[in-house]
Amino acid sequence: MTIRTLKRGRPGYPAALAELHDPPAVLFVRGERIELLEKPAVAIVGARSCSAYGAQVARSLARELAAAGLVVVSGLARGVDGEAHRGAIEAGGTTVAVLGCGIDRDYPARHAELARRIAEVGLVVAEYPPGTEPAPWRFPARNRVIAALARATVIVEARERSGALITADFALELGREVFAVPGEICAALSAGTNGLIRQGAAPLLGADDVLEALGIAGRPRPAPVLSAGATALLELLRDGPAGVDELVARSRCAAADVAAALVELELTGLAAQADGVHRALGTTIAA
Repeated sequence: MTIRTLKRGRPGYPAALAELHDPPAVLFVRGERIELLEKPAVAIVGARSCSAYGAQVARSLARELAAAGLVVVSGLARGVDGEAHRGAIEAGGTTVAVLGCGIDRDYPARHAELARRIAEVGLVVAEYPPGTEPAPWRFPARNRVIAALARATVIVEARERSGALITADFALELGREVFAVPGEICAALSAGTNGLIRQGAAPLLGADDVLEALGIAGRPRPAPVLSAGATALLELLRDGPAGVDELVARSRCAAADVAAALVELELTGLAAQADGVHRALGTTIAA
């Protein structure tokens, strides 16, 4: 494992971190693409114990933003963070993971392989030297680095006292754009994000909201050619998520035909399934 050090005030140290009132004295880096620290980036963060919906939104959103040329920044945590990194990689884009522990640690351990893939296409960074153990107080400090590296921060799901809200606070202090994905008003996982919207954060309905705010044109996405059955089913899913039985009843199609259409939609990236529920994916987020 090759580890580099970027010292404050020296070449290579990201200029964006200088906007913090307490920037890291040293940034430890794994990966070769140091230039990514100066490129336009968006942070995507949220709950570790996210819902299937939150995971799908984070992954789909990261995929679209990475495809548009943005660097996706997150914290390598379970849940939303991990899905954001995976989405960026799936799009053939770049991503930066900011650790709350020593640069030689992959925390959580289950993300060791994900960290390796991130270092291949992007960067893993930390302000903590090798051997530093993860500790609860290090993660809020980590969050200020995530917010500083990004021109916009998106909170996908967050409880009322989520660490993701700390990232949003840092972003606001820095004068950066903050977006929150709306959620069910009775869901604890949406309490934090809905609260941000009430306080003035922009509700995020799709990747185009971020791109427009940052003045970035998205890459043209050619419309996939779908069968008539898949097209009809996609329209039903755009009305809201549904299980197979409900789709069979609403479409009045045979179960086998519905199953084939769902496979087609998943292969084209227009729908995804989790916990037995299918959702439409794309530029507009459906709750």
